[in-house]
Amino acid sequence: MKQAEVTSFIEALVQTWQVELANGLRDMVHETLPGVEERIQYKRPHFLKNGKYAAVISTAKDAVSFVIFNAGEVDFPEGQFEGPPERKTIKFKAGQAADYDLLANLLKQASESL
Repeated sequence: MKQAEVTSFIEALVQTWQVELANGLRDMVHETLPGVEERIQYKRPHFLKNGKYAAVISTAKDAVSFVIFNAGEVDFPEGQFEGPPERKTIKFKAGQAADYDLLANLLKQASESL
């Protein structure tokens, strides 16, 4: 279920492309993980499945990052993701398109055991 605090966070982003990308990522998470819980924690949107972290949207001045947790058993494409085995991050800059199908597939695999 979508929470007003997450909507407010996204709407407060300064750059239009960040708002659009964050909304797209948020929608993808909800479509991929029915019943996912969302909340603002550590000043960014977190998505939880069965009370465990599944994903996070993080923003910087010129970027939007998407973190997938519980990623140790999933094969991620080389060169697109950073981070330790348990969580992988992909960073988007202005003009970069997100492959929502790829992200949904990876998120689904990573969240299966949550």
